[in-house]
Amino acid sequence: MPLNPTSRRHFIATGALAATLPLIAGCGSGRAEARDGRSFRVTKTEAQWRRQLTREEFRILREAGTERAYTSPLNDEKRRGAFACAGCGNRVYSSAHKYDSGTGWPSFWQPIDSSAVGTSTDYKIGYPRTEVHCADCGGHLGHIFGDGPRP
Repeated sequence: MPLNPTSRRHFIATGALAATLPLIAGCGSGRAEARDGRSFRVTKTEAQWRRQLTREEFRILREAGTERAYTSPLNDEKRRGAFACAGCGNRVYSSAHKYDSGTGWPSFWQPIDSSAVGTSTDYKIGYPRTEVHCADCGGHLGHIFGDGPRP
């Protein structure tokens, strides 16, 4: 008995969905490499981090989460000074290096000094991105995108 066109489309769509499920399931699993196997000057247990940080800070800094665009008060911060890691207080960026990228997140064209931050490769969304983390505690600070607006 031949399949009608609707059944064929349904069969193909179901097969395509089934084939992509392993890829979709892998996206967002695991943590960025910054915390895997590296040691940092500031170390705490998960319970200690949870006591110190707000739920949102913990999600972002310790689980490499992303805050919604245009929600950070730091995005509109214009005062002169240094931006410090919320986890350990390490000075990571200078206001002199901050610019408005139009992305909704605070953007910097360089760290306060070369030893303030580290980078690692993050595959959480299925392709490699450069994650930036605090050099002292490993806290997630964001990502570097080479195709974004220039300062």
